[in-house]
Amino acid sequence: MLLQTQVWAFLLLQEGGAISFDLVSMWNQMGWLAKAVVIILFIMSAWSIGVMIDRLLAYKAARDQSRQFAPAVAGALREGKLDEAIKIADRYKKSHLAKVVVAGLQEFRAHQMSSDIPGDEIEASRRALERAEAIVHAELKRGVSSLATIGSTGPFVGLFGTVVGIINAFKGISTEKSTGLGAVAGGISEALVTTAFGLFVAIPAVMMFNYFTNRVEAFDVEMGNSSSELIDYFLKRSQKASAGK
Repeated sequence: MLLQTQVWAFLLLQEGGAISFDLVSMWNQMGWLAKAVVIILFIMSAWSIGVMIDRLLAYKAARDQSRQFAPAVAGALREGKLDEAIKIADRYKKSHLAKVVVAGLQEFRAHQMSSDIPGDEIEASRRALERAEAIVHAELKRGVSSLATIGSTGPFVGLFGTVVGIINAFKGISTEKSTGLGAVAGGISEALVTTAFGLFVAIPAVMMFNYFTNRVEAFDVEMGNSSSELIDYFLKRSQKASAGK
């Protein structure tokens, strides 16, 4: 059937002078089911574009602010100024590193300032860092899974429109009692439009899903490295405090 559709499409192109491919007239000739498929694909496309723009802006802000945050907080920690480091982290609200580091710093400071908090301060800080990493990871992945859904279902939605178009083409043959191009033009145009639109929606969604997944993995590595370095800093600080006693 797919080969037959391609043959019909080639014949329609050959008869381009006799058949108009104006989009408005093509839309008017579509059946309600084919129109519903196109509308669904349009909604899927609009949603995926919205997610792409949102994630691109969020990742750019996270990267830019993290580049500014890392050297600033490192300088404060070298001087042993935990309060200053926390204030610096609070200024970079969109930085994924700042969100993780501030959680560890606050937990470590809370144990130092109060003897009423039970448990080892290093282990408590490690758990706080892990919780913050999980939360930031979920924030970074927000909406990305919908791109995978759109990328996997878009071609099938378009294929459903293709089937509807082929059915309408055969209905045209039976109605006009003819096998000429005029009888199948409407149905074949529906099939081709919905197929193309389905691929047009799915391909960018899959590509951007893979891109965003790689970016999130890179962010995860950065947060893991920062957490490990912060734990090392806490250990050295605790050892110095113990030696000073």
